Amino acid sequence: MTAIPSPPTPRHGSAVVRLSLALLAISLVLALAPARPAAAEPPTGRVTAPRLLARATLSADHLAPGPRSGAQATPANGRTGPFNGQVIPGFSAAVANPDGTFWAMPDNGFGTKANSTDFLLRLYLVRPRWDRGAGAGSIQVIRFITLSDPNHEITFPIVREAGRQRLLTGGDFDIESLQRASDGSFWIGEEFGPFLLHVDPQGRVLSRPVPSPLGKSPQNPLLGGTTPRTQASGGFEATALSRNGRYLYPILEKALVGDRDPRRRVIAEFDTREGRYSGRRWDYRVDTDANLVADAQVIDGRTLLVLERDDFDGEAAVTKRVYRVNLGRTDRSTMLAKTLVVDLLKLDNPRGVGADGGWGTGDPFSFGFQSVETLVALADGRLMIANDNNYPGNATRRPGTPDDTEMIIIDPDATIPATESGHTVIAHRGASGYRPEHTLASYALAIRQCADAIEPDVVMTRDDIPVARHENEIGGTTDVAAHPEFADRRSTKSIDGTTVTGWFTEDFTLAELRTLRAKERLPQVRPANTAFNGRYVIPTLAEVLDLARHSRTCSGHPVGVAPETKHPSYFASINHPIEGPLLRALTAANLNRRHAPVIIQSFETGNLQRLDRRTQVPLAQLIDCAGAPYDLRSAGDPRTYADLASAAGLRTIATYADVVGLCKDVMIPRDTTGRLTSPTPVIGNAHAAGLTVVGWTFRRENTFLPTEFRSGPDPTAPGDLAGEIRTFLAAGMDGYFTDHPDVGSSLDIT
Repeated sequence: MTAIPSPPTPRHGSAVVRLSLALLAISLVLALAPARPAAAEPPTGRVTAPRLLARATLSADHLAPGPRSGAQATPANGRTGPFNGQVIPGFSAAVANPDGTFWAMPDNGFGTKANSTDFLLRLYLVRPRWDRGAGAGSIQVIRFITLSDPNHEITFPIVREAGRQRLLTGGDFDIESLQRASDGSFWIGEEFGPFLLHVDPQGRVLSRPVPSPLGKSPQNPLLGGTTPRTQASGGFEATALSRNGRYLYPILEKALVGDRDPRRRVIAEFDTREGRYSGRRWDYRVDTDANLVADAQVIDGRTLLVLERDDFDGEAAVTKRVYRVNLGRTDRSTMLAKTLVVDLLKLDNPRGVGADGGWGTGDPFSFGFQSVETLVALADGRLMIANDNNYPGNATRRPGTPDDTEMIIIDPDATIPATESGHTVIAHRGASGYRPEHTLASYALAIRQCADAIEPDVVMTRDDIPVARHENEIGGTTDVAAHPEFADRRSTKSIDGTTVTGWFTEDFTLAELRTLRAKERLPQVRPANTAFNGRYVIPTLAEVLDLARHSRTCSGHPVGVAPETKHPSYFASINHPIEGPLLRALTAANLNRRHAPVIIQSFETGNLQRLDRRTQVPLAQLIDCAGAPYDLRSAGDPRTYADLASAAGLRTIATYADVVGLCKDVMIPRDTTGRLTSPTPVIGNAHAAGLTVVGWTFRRENTFLPTEFRSGPDPTAPGDLAGEIRTFLAAGMDGYFTDHPDVGSSLDIT
């Protein structure tokens, strides 16, 4: 072992010795940004946990009076049109009435102009009979109004052009958002134009459809030779109304065509008094490119609630969230600053509302439908949420059976007692024991499973965008091999002295990587995860950081992020250094600061020492079970990981890092039978040097566990992961990386 001289004072001083990780000590959090305005802060000792209060359903097969519909609808779930009446395929928007009823509006019917010409555009007056935990709830359809254009305000041909009433159909408009004016008339946002429609209380069009100032969509009947600027079905899915009723705020569901930021969703302002757009606009950024803005409501002054969703359902769903924004407040990117109000995939349900209603109806309750499209802010601060069931296509609750229309009431400000585990759970590549690693699905699930932090491994693209992958070789974690257009990108390289053949992120632009989909890296060990293969894109580091900063842990704290720089010497050698883009991403997310809930990790030493001079973000030196850091080895430095784990080595680490991440075997070795032996002095020595100790990696499958914690001979079966973690915590470990954060977060170490 090479002698190491005594180091100077630790990076952040000896006072950091044995820091508590209860508040994510890996990030040295000393000051936490509030999750809500002061008036909405939960009482001391409690944490906000949005609660399901009531639920009501309308049968998917309910038919309203009217002509047959769905003759061209795509058959699904045992249902084939035409249907003997008007289908009610869920609700895309609603407004509340003082008597507890709602005007609820389906969209254009069956999804396209071509298959929805027999679907009449309507608003239904409905009365929910709420299930509050004592039995099934239902939705009574009282009456309806059908949209029409008897006065010929619409200047282009409609499906029922020759009819006297000129009833409007799903072949004419895709109506998606709804607001009511003080005179009882309705404003409707739609997507084919996109247009704003103004109809009287009987549904008759009052004036010409107002075209969008953001450009036409390909479905616009007046497109002509104009180049579309709005994506197909990317129009006014959401339209909010100012509290005084003067201004509408239509929001594009998707990015504008060709927008350099595919996460941008533009908000416009329409002056109903002047009958024109004001010219003022704002930018809202969704969590990832493909996410959709589904609905929005003004709740106070310039404050809006925005419903954001992805296009997945059930266990595959990632984003069904309500965010709060203020039109006068932006973040560093000039996008509206977002604050999470509720994650609809995890609602507290202590009363058992909707129990036994199929998938997601337990405690917690999940509103994980593909098209969660209705948000209504009720007068008492509660929220009503409803789904569009895309009849007959969605079958989230019970596979093979079309989803009912559901309406739920939630209390977004409900609280539960706060709990602190006394140890930090870091989700290793997300909840990678349950989802393909390094996907937003994996990270989001980890947060719902009460992880304190999520860990993205960071590699670089050809256009210098940091993205999350376990390795820069992506043949084992994506479907790139199935893309013939990238066959010529397969190559052989030397990565940290090892010859590797495959496809490498540095040979792809981000746009090219976005055409790939993630897959499970360990299919033999985790076959259940393969059900999610082919669904999720490779996330950028910026998206991972945004997910974390727009979320809260189960104990109410900011979600930490622990990015690991992968192969920093290699990337520097090919002129794609990681450190600069990483720090710029942190800065853009307002996380490049000492007390941010972030820690940067590396198995190398040199890039951490350079980062020490460039940032006050906490740093973590990773120590492997064997071998040596590549940067030392390539420079001819004889020091090994064993040298770094010595008392003197740990004191040197403390001069540039705050945390040491130790391979489990360095802390407690195993004997020849695979059983744990006695702890080594490394944890005590690290604490003495002023370092916080985190261990890696804790996994529940027998193949990864010490012999005494295995459940049997099946290497893929789950063993006693909790028992293994307890052993290491008892030895003094402060926190740990795990593929199964739900096991760690539920661990009782008292």
